Amino acid sequence: MVRKFFLQDKNYLLEEAQLRLQDRLLTILIDQAIAAYQRDHNPLGLNDVFSEKIANYFPQDLSALNPFYQNLAAIYRYKFGEIQLGFLWDGKDHSEKYMEDWSETFHAWTLQLCVHPQFAQAVLDLSVFVPDTSVVHLAETRMNAVMQNQFELRIHKQRGIVKMTVA
Repeated sequence: MVRKFFLQDKNYLLEEAQLRLQDRLLTILIDQAIAAYQRDHNPLGLNDVFSEKIANYFPQDLSALNPFYQNLAAIYRYKFGEIQLGFLWDGKDHSEKYMEDWSETFHAWTLQLCVHPQFAQAVLDLSVFVPDTSVVHLAETRMNAVMQNQFELRIHKQRGIVKMTVA
């Protein structure tokens, strides 16, 4: 399990469903970032060394994107993660429902995030291009800044998720 991001972060079924989908959804994120990068920076589809490296990339180690995934999953739990289970009338169990809902939301949110060029570039820096420690830190900072603006939430290491207040 991941760390608790807020006081009521106790929906363990949702958290487990999110963890089971992590690698699959991160692969989708990389595909979205590649498409956004190609759309914004190479609309003619011209090949150079840089664009060929992106086109030939196959995800192997997604661990550099794990902190982003855990932060986004925590934001979802913060916004939608009630701990009271409701009745499901379609025959699915709660785990299946959580997996479907989280997948749909992750896809929609990451499409919105990939519109920002600095976010898409940060995803590529952490996946396609071999990251070193300084690049990882800078990419995570860029991703967190975009997420902070998108969701109006700040994630502190000690306090967890805090709603931003505008003065």
